[in-house]
Order: sequence, then structure tokens, then C-alpha cells
Amino acid sequence: MQKAWFYEEYGPKEVLKLGDFPIPNPLHNQLLVHVRAAALNPIDFKRRQRPISPSDFPVVPGCDMAGVVLGKGSSVTKFDIGDEVYGNIQDFNAGENLKQLGTLAELIVVEESLIARKPKNISFEEAASLPLAVQTAIEGFITAGFKEGQSVFVVGGAGGVGTLVVQLAKHFYGASHVVATTSTPKVEFIKKLGADEVVDYTKTRYEDIDEKYDFVYDTIGDTKNSFLVAKDDAPIVDITWPPSNPGAVYSSLTVSGENLEKLRPYLESGKLKAVIDPTGPYNFGDVIEAFRYLETGRARGKVVISSFNSQHLPSSIPSESKNNVTSELVPKQISVS
Repeated sequence: MQKAWFYEEYGPKEVLKLGDFPIPNPLHNQLLVHVRAAALNPIDFKRRQRPISPSDFPVVPGCDMAGVVLGKGSSVTKFDIGDEVYGNIQDFNAGENLKQLGTLAELIVVEESLIARKPKNISFEEAASLPLAVQTAIEGFITAGFKEGQSVFVVGGAGGVGTLVVQLAKHFYGASHVVATTSTPKVEFIKKLGADEVVDYTKTRYEDIDEKYDFVYDTIGDTKNSFLVAKDDAPIVDITWPPSNPGAVYSSLTVSGENLEKLRPYLESGKLKAVIDPTGPYNFGDVIEAFRYLETGRARGKVVISSFNSQHLPSSIPSESKNNVTSELVPKQISVS
């Protein structure tokens, strides 16, 4: 058995329990990974609060992780035992139920197509903070058909997705002018990420902004107001569902390891930086407190969990996980610490 955070009913953060959970065996196309760090996302608490995606109980929350490969299935060719990897293990586009065993556990299984090798110059915590947020950020540019040399107005520049949208716009997509909104204490922080201009939303309203932009990227669901800064016929992308403006286009994400690999040169050069909220990383035992903070909506960057237990490793992992296996241990029998 391993330690994991899980819930057996929908509700507030208090339904989470830390207890024993079965160790999974990877299927033929999966890897067994020892989680070294994980990141929390709004989808994690929204999924816990209500049945937005079908899943059997108990559920271990978490999409993002970084860790070390401990075992692999017979079809895995890209990774070997000992590789340091990272990724979003929940494939929202697969048309199937999300995994019961998320990333708030010592050991997880994940398809090799969903992960990438961790850049050597970033920590496990930094790597874990990236996958879902950066995949969401990339998808918004694709949805908008963004072209090099265009201008972009980012609503919510200090959040987990917003910090990456600002950086991608400047260094990956070649935006001519990047503007982002945030509150007064975070203005200088957003400038350091690469924004050419920062709008303090506590002092400036959308209707006070004279310039219009080629693309409005709204990360906080305020398109009912933020549309005012868009040029005529400019794409307005909203990553919250449903968009508050019927004229906005909802953008989700494509989950794959390939899109993470494309970012490797930018991460290794330092042009793209992971942003971890300064209250963290949180200890594995403090997951409820981490969720409490995330749910305030005040995080700057990503809320990350670190210091995962390793007392069971490597002697107690299933021996067949180190070779070619095709079975999966379904997590049903559990006990609470």
C-alpha cells in the first residue's frame, strides 16, 4: 500500500482523507511513476465539489506531477526506469472517465503519450507546476489563430495560466505588444515576466483603455466586460465554462507530452519560467491547507505540493511493474490514517 489523499463523497475540502491506497500496476502503454511533486488546479476542487466528470469513488485528486519512472508496460518505448518525467496524467480529450488515481499519491500510472522528460535545469516542483496550465495557455493561442506580430491583452496575468500566457505571447508566439491585468501588488511581477504594459484593474476600468487589441485572452471568465478592449472581429478567448460573453470562444486544452517537449528549449534557456506561488511548496501532509488557499482565488502562479513520502520505495512496489506488465490494480480497498 501507499499513502494518498482521496475522497469518497463530493463536498468541501474537508472530505479529503489521507490514508492507504493500493499501488497500481501499469498497463502495456503506461509507466509507473514515483511522484516527487504535484500541482493543484481549479479542476481538482471543482471535480471534488460536484460530479462534473463521471468517476467511481474513491478519487485521488490531481492532474499535474513530476517524478521518476519506476516501472513500465510492454509497449513503452520512449522512457526507461530512472527517467525524470513530468506531465498532466488526466486526458480530458479521451472521451473516457478520468483516472481515479490522480497525482496526490506516492505512486501513479500514466500513458507514455501524456508525459515528457523533465528539463534538467528545473526542479521537480517547477516541472509539476507547468503541464495543465501551459497546455491550457497554448490551446488558447491555437483557438484564436494567433499570428506573430499581433498584440494580445491578457486578463488575469498573475494566475497559474495567466503567468504562462504572458511569457508564451512574448517569447514563443512573437506578440508585438503584450498587456496584462493584475492587482497593485503584482504589477512589477507581471512586468518581469515580459509584459510590455500592465493594467492595474483596481485603478483602471476596461472602458478607460483607449487602445484596442488583436486578441483578448481572458483567463478569469470576465469576457462580459473585457471584450471592450478587443478590435472589431478580434478573437476573444475564455478558458472558463461557460463564457460570460456569448461572443467569446471557449478554449480548453490538448493533453500530450509532445506539446511539453516543444517547450523544452524555452525552459532550458530560461525564456519560459515556472511560477510557483510564494506560499508554497506545501508539504504532502498539508494538502487541505493548500486547497484552502487555492480556493481563495488569490494564488500568484501555481500551488505546488512537495515532500512526498518515499518510505515504501523501492522495495514494496510490485515486482512485475519493473518488467512488461498488462494488468492494473483497481483501487478499491483503502484505509484512513
